[in-house]
Amino acid sequence: MVFLLAVTGGLQRLPDAAAATAPLAGADDLKDKRIGVLIGSIHDAYATKNFPRATVLQYKTLSDMILAIKTGKIDAAFYVRESLLDLFRNDQELGTVGEPLFTVPIAIGFNRINDSMRQEFNAFLKQARSNGLHQDMVRRWIIDGSTRMPEIANSEANGRLIVGIASDKGLPFTAIEHGRLTGFDIELAERFAAYLGKRVEYRDMEFGGLVAAAATGKIDLISSTLAITAERKKRVVFSDPYYELATSIVALKKNIAGSAAAVQNETTVDAPGFFKGIIQSFYSNIIHENRYLLIFDGLKTTVIISVFATVVGTLGGALVCFLRMSRKPLFSVLARLYIAILRGVPVLVLLMLIFYVVFASVRIDPVVVAVLAFGMNFAAYTAEIFRSGIEGIDKGQTEAGISLGFTRVQTFLHIILPQMVQRVLPVYKGEFISLVKMTSIVGYIAVQDLTKASDIIRSRTFDAFFPLIMVAVLYFLISWTLLQLLEYAERRCDPKLKRREAVTG
Repeated sequence: MVFLLAVTGGLQRLPDAAAATAPLAGADDLKDKRIGVLIGSIHDAYATKNFPRATVLQYKTLSDMILAIKTGKIDAAFYVRESLLDLFRNDQELGTVGEPLFTVPIAIGFNRINDSMRQEFNAFLKQARSNGLHQDMVRRWIIDGSTRMPEIANSEANGRLIVGIASDKGLPFTAIEHGRLTGFDIELAERFAAYLGKRVEYRDMEFGGLVAAAATGKIDLISSTLAITAERKKRVVFSDPYYELATSIVALKKNIAGSAAAVQNETTVDAPGFFKGIIQSFYSNIIHENRYLLIFDGLKTTVIISVFATVVGTLGGALVCFLRMSRKPLFSVLARLYIAILRGVPVLVLLMLIFYVVFASVRIDPVVVAVLAFGMNFAAYTAEIFRSGIEGIDKGQTEAGISLGFTRVQTFLHIILPQMVQRVLPVYKGEFISLVKMTSIVGYIAVQDLTKASDIIRSRTFDAFFPLIMVAVLYFLISWTLLQLLEYAERRCDPKLKRREAVTG
């Protein structure tokens, strides 16, 4: 049913509570409504403070929030007026309610100990204002609605500049068009990098994690419509403001006072047929602007993390199992403690702890952090799987091997290990598949995996279901392919199969 709705021309909404409410004329009409905001945004704090009776729902991305509006999960949302103007060019169902709520200056955020770079940016911004560059950027991106990045000469002779962004913020500030980052904030960052003679490297993260990344030195600066607030000043230092954003209320036009007639006329247009809807969704989500490249890159990253985390986790699990079964109490206690902690801490929390705390002052590739975090978690589970497999084998077999002249190591390798592998593989396969699916959270530390690629595509197409269905199918194919390899290994370890092959051979 969900897929049918997705490919037959968008969302066909059923009557809901939001549709039955009185038309929205202004902010006062939201006092007891459902309001959507982005996690970590200034709108989040504003809605909580000024609408205490309302239900404030937090979303990770703009595309998720717009989908919630269209499906009646929320009555309205708060977002940047300039980005909404770009959204309205492609979506006639949405409109703004009343006048903008407030304005707030935005600036570049820096690590507090990196004040020299902040001063360099202020000097660059002053120069851009004086020579007309800043005004030209405002005209092109915000007034004219440009989507094309200009060519910017850069010697790149002075190292690299790591810039934190949230690519799903949307135009005119940050988006991905034709496979590359574009927008006002991107041009600003690249012109500053050229001013310094540095090569730009982007870290595409969840917006709520940008301040933490700058505060811990994971990135050099934040260029992502970062509003200046007192709370953020405690963690990062801000440059001089480079623009002032207005916040507007966005809702369905049919729920906005004075817009019902226009929407009624628009909704009489027939939706495309089933197969035409599939073709349109496929083109807009996969072919247009070479978006299949995002999927390919995300697929490659997901496979790399899954495979290497499995190797690290399996080897680590074997080591922890050895310590857990050691006759020395210290080793056994340490292994028990490791297993208890790693199994008790959510993987997302572990991932964030390793990235922001353990490697707080180290510039490390987020993919390496992901492999390490998932490998550590996998090791805790495989250690217990291995232990149960070994303890399930009669101790008499070890004694028999030693009596035949084998050493303990030889007895384990030739007698115990093959039986243990055969016993644990069914359970091991289940943990492995769980690991593959858990990798979908790596977007929190700026890794562009399959899920992150889906989020980026949805931020441009606002297609509710096609990218999610596509990614679900790809995760299934990854899991199924890797599972076939494990099942092949399981068959090779089956003594009954070996005997049959020996007889037939």
